[in-house]
Amino acid sequence: MNTHGPQSGSPMATRAALSSIAGSALEWLDFAAYGAIAATVLPKLFFPATDPTTATLAAFATFSVGFMARPLGGMVCGYYGDKLGRRKLLVFTFLLMGLCSFLIGILPTYATAGVWAPIALVVLRFMQGFALGGEVTGSQLLTMEHAPADRRGFYSSFIAMGSPLAQVLANAMLFGIIALIGNEQFIAFGWRLPFLLSVLLVALGLYIRSRVSETPAFIQRQQQPRTFSQPRFAAHVPTMLRLALVWAAPSVGYFIAAVYSLSYAVNQLGLSKETAFAILIVAHLFSMLAMAVGGLMADRKGRRRSMLSASILMLVAMAGFFPLMSSGQPLWVGVAVVGLLCTVQLHAGIQPVYFAEAFPAHVRYRGSAVGYNIANLIGSSAPLLATWLSARFAGAYWPMLSIGMVLCMVSLAAIYLGHERYEPATATPAVVLQGGQTPVGY
Repeated sequence: MNTHGPQSGSPMATRAALSSIAGSALEWLDFAAYGAIAATVLPKLFFPATDPTTATLAAFATFSVGFMARPLGGMVCGYYGDKLGRRKLLVFTFLLMGLCSFLIGILPTYATAGVWAPIALVVLRFMQGFALGGEVTGSQLLTMEHAPADRRGFYSSFIAMGSPLAQVLANAMLFGIIALIGNEQFIAFGWRLPFLLSVLLVALGLYIRSRVSETPAFIQRQQQPRTFSQPRFAAHVPTMLRLALVWAAPSVGYFIAAVYSLSYAVNQLGLSKETAFAILIVAHLFSMLAMAVGGLMADRKGRRRSMLSASILMLVAMAGFFPLMSSGQPLWVGVAVVGLLCTVQLHAGIQPVYFAEAFPAHVRYRGSAVGYNIANLIGSSAPLLATWLSARFAGAYWPMLSIGMVLCMVSLAAIYLGHERYEPATATPAVVLQGGQTPVGY
C-alpha cells in the first residue's frame, strides 16, 4: 500500500488544492471584510458613546474576540476531524461561518439596539472565530494529505492563498462600494453588503467542497490496524507550544500589515480610505506570489531551513515598517506594507506542511490547529496593542516596533530549536515514532 500520498499529478490532489483555495477564500472573505471595517466604520456605528481612540480600541477588541475563539475551535473541530474525517468538519465550519456572517449583515447598530448591538456583535464574532479555528487547519490537511509526497510544500502553499485572495476581494469590494455610493452611504448601509452576500458564498462553497473526497491519510488510518503504540495527545503538547512560538511573529506581522496599517494610514497619516484599500490590494496580490515561493522553497530546501530564511527576511522588513509608514508618503507606505506582508506570507507558504509534518495522523488536526490558532490569538491583539501604545506614547511607533522585533527573534529561536522533518532528496518525511516506525498516513 502506498503510504506516501498520491502520485505527482493526481487529479484529486489538484482538485483538493483548487477547491481549498476557493473554499478558504470564500470563508475568509467575511472575516477579512470585518477586519477592514473594524478600522474605519464600526467605531462610529457600535461604539459611538466613547471618544475616537477608545471606540477604535473597542472595535479592534471585537476583532480580537474572533481569534480568542480560534484555539477552542481548533481543539474541538480538530478532535472530531481526527475521529470523523477532515471533509465532514469542513462542511460544518463553512455553514457556521456563513450563518454568523449573514447575521452580522442584518445586525442593528447602537443607535437602534443600544448596548445589545455590540454584545451581539461580540457573540457572532466569537462564533466566527470558532468556525475559522477549525476551518484553516482542516483545509490545509485536506490539501496536503491529497498531495504528492515530493510536492506537499508547493500544494499546501495553495491553501494559504485563500486568506490574501479573500483580503484582495474584500478590500476591492469595499473600495468599489465606497466609490459607487460614497462614504456616507457606505457608513449607513454599504458596509453590510459583503456579509449579506454570504448566503450565495455558502452555496457555492458547499458545491466546491462536495467534489473532493476524504484524504488518503485519514482513510488509511481508519482501515489499517494499529501496529505500534500511539503516544497520547498530551505527549505532543511541547511540540504544539513550540509551533505557537514559531508562528507568533508572522501572525503579529500579518495583523500589523493587513489590519492596523489601514487604521494608521487613514486616522494618523491622513491618507484616504481609497488609497489605503488600494495599497492593501496590491500588497496582498504580491504576497500570494510569496506564498508560492515559500512552498517551493519548502520542497527544495527543507522546511526548517526555509522557515529560518523567511524569518530573517521578516526581521528586516519589521525593522523598516514603521519608519517607512511614518513618512506619510503613499509610495513608502506601500513599500512598507508590501515588504512586511510578503515576508509574512513567505512563512505562510511553508507553514501548513511544516506544522502538519510535526504530528502523526491521529493527532495532526488537533496539534496543528491549536498551535496555529494560539499564535493567531497573539497576533490578533497586535492592532489593539498598537493603537493603545500609539495613544499612550503620543504617536511614537518605537514601542510596537520593539515588540515586533523581539517576537521575530523568539520565532527564530523556536525554529532553530526544531528538527528538520523532510529530506528533499528522498521526499520522505523524517517523522519517527516509538520503535522507529513511520506514522500512518504518510
